[in-house]
Amino acid sequence: MDLAILSFAGEDRLLVGKPIAEWDVAPLLRLMWEQWNEVFRKSLGQAERSLVSELRDHRNNWAHQQAFSSDDADRALDSAQRLLTAVSASQADEVGKLKMELRRLIFEEQGRTERRRATGAAVESQVTGSLKPWREVVNPHQDVASGRYQLAEFAADLWQVRIGEGTDEYREPAEFFRRTYLTDSLRQLLIGATQRLTGQGSDPVVQLQTNFGGGKTHSMLALYHLFSGTAAGELLGIGDLLHEAGVSELPRVNRVVIVGNKVSPGNPVVKSDGTVVRTIWGELAWQLGEEAGGIQEAKRAFQRVQADDERATSPGDVLRELMNDYGPCLILIDEWVAYARQLHDDADLPGGSFETHFTFAQALTESAKAARQCMLVISLPRVR
Repeated sequence: MDLAILSFAGEDRLLVGKPIAEWDVAPLLRLMWEQWNEVFRKSLGQAERSLVSELRDHRNNWAHQQAFSSDDADRALDSAQRLLTAVSASQADEVGKLKMELRRLIFEEQGRTERRRATGAAVESQVTGSLKPWREVVNPHQDVASGRYQLAEFAADLWQVRIGEGTDEYREPAEFFRRTYLTDSLRQLLIGATQRLTGQGSDPVVQLQTNFGGGKTHSMLALYHLFSGTAAGELLGIGDLLHEAGVSELPRVNRVVIVGNKVSPGNPVVKSDGTVVRTIWGELAWQLGEEAGGIQEAKRAFQRVQADDERATSPGDVLRELMNDYGPCLILIDEWVAYARQLHDDADLPGGSFETHFTFAQALTESAKAARQCMLVISLPRVR
């Protein structure tokens, strides 16, 4: 990589001797494009290369002072966020916030336009017979009726909920179930999880595989909130669900949340007490202990996989021991493919190589099956 940068910089007199951190976005994108086969395709895919090409066009249009529509700006921000996420750049969240703010402004402008139209002409009902117009039957939610609706509020984010952020609709268990329709498939998932975590059997490993926007993250949030410690009587529809599952009350469950595009295999996480966690299995052990007894218990749980975390080797049967010692436990892994795309065969990443993760995935699923009261849920995008 260093040789590629030196060779590239030597062709541009403006970049000679200039640290890469001070480069403009144009040469950075050009570097990725021109050195793709030699460097970047080892960790990124064709989708990311398309993003590089698209962002180069956006940057050139901006440099030549071409006009941008709201849709153009939204597309540019979305592509930038996706590329930054793919390379585990911390700026991805900042760009995401800009995108959400732009969408909020667009929606507010659309709302003002609709209100102007409404005041310009009275709406005449064309419905005949006894059927009432829909506007007399359907009452929009207060945020929609008042014009305070934000598109960002309807993007489920499991990691945001894990760290206590986001809107009440996703963060608060009672509000989440009040606004969630329990479909047959979601009911069966929750019933199966309840039975598994109360020792009545059911599937120990569940793979959620749907198209983009198919409800994988929403299903994981339902599981996360079901075992949040909130009484079943406070969760709409859960009382009947427990009766169907043959359970009188919800168990106390230790929950683990790992979101692939929020964890970087190249950047270890430093916990509040100074502990350095490098791998997914290190994060899993830490969260199990933290859920069970706070920071001190988290340290004890992590110490059991610390050697494997430092060497980036799969911990093997220690996973099953942790699941039993900290059970019942629910392990949710979202966007694992986004994490795996950043791995390669060389053993130079703190998070481990692709082959190591392949071994870890097998050990994780086998451990979940062998553990007494553990449920592992993994989301995978469906590839057509």
